[in-house]
Amino acid sequence: MKRILSEVRRTLQTYKMIEENDRIAVGISGGKDSMVLFAVLDELRRFYPQKYTLVPVYVDMGFDRINAEEKGRLHGYFAEKGYTLHEINTQIAEILFEAREGKDACSLCSKMRRGALCNTAVELGCNKLALGHHADDLVETFLMSLLYEGRLATFGAVSRMDKTGVSVIRPLVEIYEGSIRGLAERLALPILHNPCPKDGHTTREKMKEMVRNTCKVVPFAKDRMLDALTHPERNALWEVEKDEE
Repeated sequence: MKRILSEVRRTLQTYKMIEENDRIAVGISGGKDSMVLFAVLDELRRFYPQKYTLVPVYVDMGFDRINAEEKGRLHGYFAEKGYTLHEINTQIAEILFEAREGKDACSLCSKMRRGALCNTAVELGCNKLALGHHADDLVETFLMSLLYEGRLATFGAVSRMDKTGVSVIRPLVEIYEGSIRGLAERLALPILHNPCPKDGHTTREKMKEMVRNTCKVVPFAKDRMLDALTHPERNALWEVEKDEE
């Protein structure tokens, strides 16, 4: 826990993610990433130089396969910590798998969930939204943009949602998934299993497998990809000068 606390604190300060008296909505999916995110931010809050408040928010996607017992444990965890888990009920699942028959499900799901979280953050008086994306997500998103869109792009550590004015922060962006999984197990965090029928069969899973296979050939490949993404000076891309009109 101490190592991850130290690394997350450095990330928060490097990207100036938290300011005095921030009220931060934390997007809770019930998965290991969001639960570790909350646990770390809650612990850091006790000694971080800037004072901030956490507001956990859970988006119910409307899946029938949700485990009621797991959800009950999730609410119980936050209650024991002195928090109220704010639950948003949506019909995102119906839109994705009935109206659109699963077309572009993952991309649209991400946008709709983030939109619901941002709108709720505003309603709850929050100026920031913390999401649990980690270093592996950063690399995988880059590969998806490169291979499927022909773009050199990934998400930022901090971004601002123009429609709501909410700033999205990703405090775990420099932590690898393996470390997050290990901490979730050590803390015995309650986990809500993903009820989505596409879980484990997504484009992101293909990117995970690609990275794993690449690391079999070049063991430090993921580290180097992360370095390239987080150190902008490490590139030598083509630049074409435009003719002056």
